[in-house]
Amino acid sequence: MTSSPDEAPRTAGSQTLDRGLRALEVLAESQGPVSIASLAKSLGVHRSSAYRVLRSLEDHRFVLRDEAGLIRLGPRMAALGRAAASSLQQAALPELGELANAFGFTTFIAMLDVDEAITLLSIEPMHGHANVAQRPGAKHPISRGAPGRAIEASLNPREHELLFFGKPLSEAAQEARTLGYAISHDEVIQGLTAVAVPLRVAGEPPAALAVVCIGVPADLDALARSLREAAARIERSAH
Repeated sequence: MTSSPDEAPRTAGSQTLDRGLRALEVLAESQGPVSIASLAKSLGVHRSSAYRVLRSLEDHRFVLRDEAGLIRLGPRMAALGRAAASSLQQAALPELGELANAFGFTTFIAMLDVDEAITLLSIEPMHGHANVAQRPGAKHPISRGAPGRAIEASLNPREHELLFFGKPLSEAAQEARTLGYAISHDEVIQGLTAVAVPLRVAGEPPAALAVVCIGVPADLDALARSLREAAARIERSAH
């Protein structure tokens, strides 16, 4: 089957866009700046193709290169991130800060993205030792970790059917509904514990308010109660 003359440019353009978006994801998930060779390998393309994608992203300031030629995300990405769920982020920021400083744990919001929980916003405590970083953009399958369990627990029957293709509510989500919070240990990163509660804001995907720490929190009940109270305040404020 042959394509019409105007279909090929659209296909090529879609491929270029796809590579550009994938490149941004690679940079967001990396632990630091990456080389053009590493980026090309991650994209599964020749270096020349990766370089063309990079030049377009550079022109729009979505990525920057340092003196060594290593690539990292640029300032425009921060502006885009602030625009995502902006009312939710504005309502959540002070609550995240208070929780982080009160308990000494990194506090964050994870949001449902297709079948993954992706970190939207994160605050580390001002004072504390051995804080765990939870960078915006970090993601993991919805079936793993406390944020995913809290999100699943918040779904209504129709939402759950669409996301889990008719499978019943998981035991972990059932437990989260019973306890009022979800907890996981060693599931996403070895040695780390996450505690999360559902966060539902009208017009936004299902989300969770969570903390991540080393070991199990000493006063789990107080932490879970504070998370629920903060989530309720965010839900009321984010309109």
